[in-house]
This record gives sequence, structure tokens and C-alpha cells, in this order.
Amino acid sequence: MNIYMAPMEGITGYIYRNTYKRHFSNVDKYFTPFISPAKGRPLRNRELKDILPDNNKGINVVPQILTNDANDFVKAAKFLKEYGYNEVNINIGCPSGTVVSKFKGSGLLYDVSRLDNFLYGVYEADIMKVSIKTRIGKVFPSEFEDIIEVYKKYPVSELIIHPRIQTDYYRNSPNMEVFVDGVMRYTDSNNSPLHNMDEICYNGDISDVSSYKKLVSDIPYISNIMLGRGLIGNPFLPEMIKKSELEEVNIMSKDVLPEDSYCKRFKDFHNELLEAYRETDLGDGNTLFKMKELWIYMGCLFDGFPMSHKLLKRIKKTKNMDEYKSCINDLFAIVK
Repeated sequence: MNIYMAPMEGITGYIYRNTYKRHFSNVDKYFTPFISPAKGRPLRNRELKDILPDNNKGINVVPQILTNDANDFVKAAKFLKEYGYNEVNINIGCPSGTVVSKFKGSGLLYDVSRLDNFLYGVYEADIMKVSIKTRIGKVFPSEFEDIIEVYKKYPVSELIIHPRIQTDYYRNSPNMEVFVDGVMRYTDSNNSPLHNMDEICYNGDISDVSSYKKLVSDIPYISNIMLGRGLIGNPFLPEMIKKSELEEVNIMSKDVLPEDSYCKRFKDFHNELLEAYRETDLGDGNTLFKMKELWIYMGCLFDGFPMSHKLLKRIKKTKNMDEYKSCINDLFAIVK
């Protein structure tokens, strides 16, 4: 199984990717948070810093582009090619209202003719490999039937499907029936000779080994998965999934932290990430904001430990770095 780190705006930038890579393993490909090409220049300074080769040494990185303009996409792709990239990803999945209102992200799914015209311009330029990350529609899952017919027409290097509609955001359960039907339509060799199963990636609600096992039991032909919130919440998850494939065991996330070696790895990862953010020009205020956002996900690792709920609430309320570090020390102390 190939495992990808999902792009998460404000979280999975190059500092997080590098720190993660030093402490954990088994992620095969990392997708950047989206780049939104600006008029007059392909990348903003923050976006440029995130894709610089010097900031991504030894990491298999795929930049993601968010736009509904084929010319802007081509301009950004050419720019990225100059930096050595040979694959880019199109964001047709972001459900954010501010993105969708501009007909970007999953807003492109509102009109399949517009989507088709956009993709024609992207693939006609033939700059490099172009993959797509998509949802299955705007309001109705049945919309995916028409959407998949558009994708079938183009040499999409990989189709990453998050089987929710835009209006779901992250509520409700992924629609596996529509996912399977879409994959079958997409890879039908009689009607779609361009594509095969190896070019499909599943994304959505894989939060532990149990949910992974259910996925591969129900859909055994999947060979690529993308992990987002599940990985951020439990950085050990890719390693646990691959270990479970070898050992045929069902390891749950709650079994991770009680082992001393795992505790130390997570603590070292956290501390290095904190200092890496502090060494930038973010300032302590923005660094605290980033770390608190991570704890929304990572708090699940401490479920079941005494006082963890109260300590996690304290972390959310900290106002300065000294308070934050004190709370973190108390949190780690409860698992010793």
C-alpha cells in the first residue's frame, strides 16, 4: 500500500513535513497545501518557500494548485517545472465556502462543462504529470456519474477521490457505493483505455488501523491511500498500517503511547516541531496558534489517560509560550 500525506492548509507545510520525516516513516508521497496562482506571478513568497528544493530535501513532494483558470495553472506548472518538479496536483476537492464561491476547489464541480474546458486547457499544455484530488459532487452524490465521464477523457496521472459532496464538508460518512461505482466507470477498459486501478487513490476517514482494514477488506483493489486528519492526529498511523499488513494484527491508536519508545518519539517530534516554528518569523503568538490547531487532532492519542481531557482544555486556553510548555510537560507526565 502506498500512503500519501494529504495537503492541509496551515498544517502540512515544509516545516511540518521535514520534522515529520525525521521522526516517522512510511509516507510515500507528500502533497503541499494548495498554491493559488496570483495574477502577474505564479507563486506568492510563502508558497515559493514551501516548494523550494532546499526546504524539501529527501522528500517526495507534489505541489497542489488551486485555480479555475487553465492559463494560470499552466503558468504555475511551468514555474514549478523549473524547480525540478515532474508532477502537480489539481485541487478540485476543497469544500471551503470562500473557495467554492469563486468556483475553485470543489466549486469546479458545479458545472461539468466548465470543468471540462478547464481540464482541456490543463492537459493540452502537456507540461508534466497532472493528478487530480476531487470530491464526488456539489449537492448530490449522483453528480459523480457526469464528473467521472469528464475525468475519463484526460491522461490524469492519478485520481484521488474523497467520496463526500461539497456540502458535506467533513460531516457524514464517505459514500463508498458512489466511490466504487465511479472507480468502475473510470477504469472500464472498454470505455476508458487511459486508466487502471493503480491510478486510483482513496481519501477519507482512515483514522486507525481498523478503518484501514475495513477499507481494504471492502475494496481490495485499492493500492494507494491518502491520510489527512487521521495522520495528523496519530503520526504513527502510516507505520502502524504497514506493520499491520506484515503482521496481520489490528493495532488501534490507543495502543501507541503506552510504550516508552513511542512516547519519546512523539515527544521529541512535538518539541522539535515547536522549536522549528519558533525559529521562523512567525512569532510566539502564531506558533501557539499552529500548535493548538495540531492538538485538535493529536489529543486523541491521550484518550483514556487520567486528566488528559482537562490538560488538553488547558492547552487550548494558554496565552503564552511558558504556559503552553508547562501544560505540555504535564500532559506527557501522565503517560509515564
